Amino acid sequence: METEFKQSRIGKAPVALPKGVEVKVSGHKVEVKGPKGSISRTFGDCVDVTVEDGSAHVVLKQLDVDGRAKSGLYRSLLHNMVLGVSQGYEKKLEIIGTGYRADMRNSREILFALGYSHPIVYELPDGVTAEVSKDNKITLRSADKELIGQTAAEIRSFRRPEPYKGKGVKYADEVIQRKAGKTSSK
Repeated sequence: METEFKQSRIGKAPVALPKGVEVKVSGHKVEVKGPKGSISRTFGDCVDVTVEDGSAHVVLKQLDVDGRAKSGLYRSLLHNMVLGVSQGYEKKLEIIGTGYRADMRNSREILFALGYSHPIVYELPDGVTAEVSKDNKITLRSADKELIGQTAAEIRSFRRPEPYKGKGVKYADEVIQRKAGKTSSK
């Protein structure tokens, strides 16, 4: 009995290309250019990317389990690339704690004072821009979703928020589960 494999619903969906966004495919390398920049990524050999009628399609080449599983992944990656070069991505972080602060040293470096004996100098990767406000809020912007997420995670790892007072670096939309401190009984 031969099993028929079908492409996932996410993998079948076309990726609409907004005005000003162009996709170039050469072999397995896909390059997306738009007003916010350009991103390129190498896709696996289990899929082909085609561009027609103002949309990009991920076409499944291998009908095995691996190809079916990755077709949805590659379609999502392509969709994120198109959104990034057309609209861009933004991550917001907050620094909470007495004496904790961040300052832009130049356009590529952020200087953190997070309660350690030394300041932390973080150099932003290429393709990511940052803005630090007076109330210790950091806004990161980039066209690459993966890169901006990794950058925000690295900054957060310098001083993760602790559960008692909530001090540390946290995402703006993150909710910290608080714990009750010790109580003395007499």
